[in-house]
Amino acid sequence: MGKERICLAYSGGLDTSCILKWLLEKDFDVVCMIADLGQQEDFEAARKKALAIGACAVYVEDVKEEFVTDFIFPAIKANAIYEGRYLLGTSVARPCIAKKQIEVCHKENCGYVAHGATGKGNDQVRFELTYYSLEPNIKVVAPWRDPEFYNRFQGRADLMAYASERGIPVPSTPKAPWSMDENMLHCSYESGILEDPAAVPPPEMFHVCVNPEDAPNKAEHIKITFKDGNPVRVENLDDGTIIEGPVPILTYLNALGRKHGVGRVDIVENRFVGIKSRGVYETPGGSILRVAHMDIEGVAMDREVMRLRDMLSPKFSELVYYGFWYSPEMDFLMAAINKSQEYIDGNVQVKLYKGTAIAQARESPTSLYDPELASMNVAGGYNPSDATGFIRINAVRLKAHRAIITKLLKNKSA
Repeated sequence: MGKERICLAYSGGLDTSCILKWLLEKDFDVVCMIADLGQQEDFEAARKKALAIGACAVYVEDVKEEFVTDFIFPAIKANAIYEGRYLLGTSVARPCIAKKQIEVCHKENCGYVAHGATGKGNDQVRFELTYYSLEPNIKVVAPWRDPEFYNRFQGRADLMAYASERGIPVPSTPKAPWSMDENMLHCSYESGILEDPAAVPPPEMFHVCVNPEDAPNKAEHIKITFKDGNPVRVENLDDGTIIEGPVPILTYLNALGRKHGVGRVDIVENRFVGIKSRGVYETPGGSILRVAHMDIEGVAMDREVMRLRDMLSPKFSELVYYGFWYSPEMDFLMAAINKSQEYIDGNVQVKLYKGTAIAQARESPTSLYDPELASMNVAGGYNPSDATGFIRINAVRLKAHRAIITKLLKNKSA
């Protein structure tokens, strides 16, 4: 009988390299899947490393287009933000990776999947809920929840010793006192010295954006064009650069955001597993898009539709954070949000300056804004005297409530 085949989400780092070797020693045939989400990594070196360790096959999957189009832009359209500050850069990436991993499983006839997520974090949930949603019969190996594994490897020193014994190349430079995860939407930092929420991150930690105080003293002005809520074009109003296409647009906005120090946030958040954790995030392009998208909605979205969509956005964000991207409730929310984005078309001018992205002007062919109705100087089709009845009708319940309160207070004092 042949060996069981397993697909490992592989990064080339110390943890997943040791997991790869450990799985081989558990008598698996290991297929590695590396997802290119736009992070700055040497994918060819990681591929060669996995093969040298013993992987029977390595897939380097370029998922940037799918990541932006099918995961990032839907989150932008939903104005998704977790607990009011986190733009979900890691959360939207995990289902994208896990989906591609399942596709590799089907190609390679793997009955198992494995990942390197810890047993205390959110990522284990995000990976595995996606696995089971897309392939209910898949079997999951989660080494950091396996007592045999985590009792053997209780820290980086144990992993380094194991790697040395097994001939696995190890990093030659000291590990930074924090962990970092990067993709096309953001870069996150956590653990290590950041586990003290009172500790101020050192300036050298930040990998993406310049410090806002070190950003250029001259502002930069751009115009972002939206069609049905999706960004389709960016024009630099200062130098004439024009960018189109999902990946080029986000790449360009990331570059501008980095330059101007846009998109840093340092928070303590609530993990799905019940633990509070501190995360520091840099989301330059995503932060710019959020500002512009919310602004174009201001002129092009109906008031009551906006109120309903705003009620759905926190739930959408929670589902993304918790790992329920592929779920019936997410399908329902996605359909509602896509409906809300019909005719969210137009341009928003944004000023980038020292850590800020500020919407300054907007125009839309589907604008619901009527200058004559809004003007204090022009009556237009609005009769000011009509407001008297409007106010009286809305005051009926307030008057009734005050009458009851007054009566109760009189009875109480009698």
